[in-house]
Amino acid sequence: MHMKSSVTILLAGALLAFASGCSTKTYVRQQTQPIIDKANDLDDRAAKNTNGIRDVDARAQQGISGVNQKADAAGQRADDARNRADQAQGLASQVSGRADMLANQVANLDNYRPVADTAVHFGFNKANLTADAKASLDQLASQVPNTRGYIVVVEGNTDSVGSADYNYRLSERRADAVVQYLAGKSIPAHKIYVIGLGKDKSAEPNTTADGRARNRRVDVRLMTNIQEPQTSAQNTAPSPSR
Repeated sequence: MHMKSSVTILLAGALLAFASGCSTKTYVRQQTQPIIDKANDLDDRAAKNTNGIRDVDARAQQGISGVNQKADAAGQRADDARNRADQAQGLASQVSGRADMLANQVANLDNYRPVADTAVHFGFNKANLTADAKASLDQLASQVPNTRGYIVVVEGNTDSVGSADYNYRLSERRADAVVQYLAGKSIPAHKIYVIGLGKDKSAEPNTTADGRARNRRVDVRLMTNIQEPQTSAQNTAPSPSR
């Protein structure tokens, strides 16, 4: 009987301890669960913030890359513009130098004087001679055999449409067309002085279609270093009496 009572007491103690342990675990869970939930919520927010920061950073990097590409493209265009400006300035300097050289050559050839001149005109963006242009050149060339000590000055011109670089080259092509035609009229090449002035020497304002048409021309001048004879005045005063 005593043995049974001891066992009963032990079993009751075990059950009490088990019940107490369960109550403690439940209490702990109740107390710690809000903390765990809060920690999990903070982790979720931190993950979202991290993802947001990465997304913002990626978009920022894309934006920076786009800006850099645009800046590089703008810089390239600026470099191209500077190069074209430098080329145009170089061509202008060349033309100016050729003009000075021509002026010096003419000045050094005993003060050439004009004998005849004409202007032949061209279509827009063209360098081929028209029938009227050839007739004008024929008339000027007909005076060459009767002119001693002559040179022929050929100046190509354009209107203001287009770049300076293109117009210099176009004016030279027009002048070359005139030179080739005159060469066919037995005028030696060393007698011809050629210069392409582009749009630098306008005959008329380029503000109208008619003015631009008049500027699409080549001026041709036949010049000689033979001066016209001057009639000397005779002394008609009576001789003093002796």
